[in-house]
Amino acid sequence: YVLNVTDRASIQRAVDDIIAKHQRIDILINNAGITQDARLVKMTEEQFDAVIDVNLKGVFNCTQLVVPHMLEAKKGAIVNASSVVGIYGNFGQTNYSATKFGVIGFTKTWAREFGQKGIRVNAVCPGFIATEMVKAMPENILQSIEQRSWMARLGTPEEMANVYLFLASDEASYVNGVTIEASGGISL
Repeated sequence: YVLNVTDRASIQRAVDDIIAKHQRIDILINNAGITQDARLVKMTEEQFDAVIDVNLKGVFNCTQLVVPHMLEAKKGAIVNASSVVGIYGNFGQTNYSATKFGVIGFTKTWAREFGQKGIRVNAVCPGFIATEMVKAMPENILQSIEQRSWMARLGTPEEMANVYLFLASDEASYVNGVTIEASGGISL
């Protein structure tokens, strides 16, 4: 499902549709995200709010509407998309950094709230991945990022998908409340 995560009514319709078709929701991947970068002194309130609404409130909205079904089933896996920027910060990304740090807070809090109910909640903190959002960066910035990575390249969406798949799978049945940094070692 592709959703506007700021629209609770559309999320609820999607949840209702999934429950009607499949009778349960086993996995929730919260991966909607946007950037609207600017230095703090130049960032508009609209830029700040837009990123907060999608990246933080969107995770809250989706999780709050899905979790009751997981609680009923006494089982579920939630994987939240954070970022290395949520751990270390990044120049010109006040709003984005705040949301990704907040997602880590959600993850740890919800892992405590729902772990004993059979629901695991984890987060992935990708580094710089070759997505459309990252590839739109200026070439000199991309080269600088690649040089800072101990793997000397950007990650691929497929590599990130494997991390998410692991956390959502039964192979990670005892993994709860963790944040996996998948960044090619950029933070070393």
